[in-house]
Amino acid sequence: MKFSFLRPLLEAAVVLLLVLGAARWVSGLFSKRTHVYRATAARQLRLLFWPLLALGAGLSVLPAVAVGDQPASGFEWALTGGFLVFTLLLSGPALLLHLRYWTLNHETTLVFQPAENRFEVYEAGLRLPFERRDLACIERVTCRAQRTFWARYDYLQLHLADGRVITLTSLLTELEPLAGFLRSVPTERRAAYWCWV
Repeated sequence: MKFSFLRPLLEAAVVLLLVLGAARWVSGLFSKRTHVYRATAARQLRLLFWPLLALGAGLSVLPAVAVGDQPASGFEWALTGGFLVFTLLLSGPALLLHLRYWTLNHETTLVFQPAENRFEVYEAGLRLPFERRDLACIERVTCRAQRTFWARYDYLQLHLADGRVITLTSLLTELEPLAGFLRSVPTERRAAYWCWV
């Protein structure tokens, strides 16, 4: 077989995922709940799982048609191209949003502990100087297209009185508890089909 080396790689990947998942579960039993949120690999994987799975399904057809026992016909190439375009249309917007949110928040750290009335934002390790009273308004944008791969991508923009805007994306954490915590600040809520910042 031409692709016989793929089976051991897939088996090793599954075993590695199971071991890492079990280790994370065990460590989660003994760790206290965190109030520090960053763009972690686990959070990114949670958001990207379905888009990457769809993209992988689309790309997996291409080698099968290109390196088959018999040359593929024009019709088979057209079907392969159509399937590839379809999966790119499904996963592409989520991948673009993920990349955009990562460029905005990959160096951002959010410290959010509502029980202690603590809300701080750090950029590249430095605390952004603002207090809750400095917030002029909040813009909360959620996704209207609920049955898409990019439905979980949304953002919150904090408009400060001095004109600065701090953008917090769903790459850091779920943003609805934070919006609820800041409910005393005037909030503009809107829904968009694609939450591009």
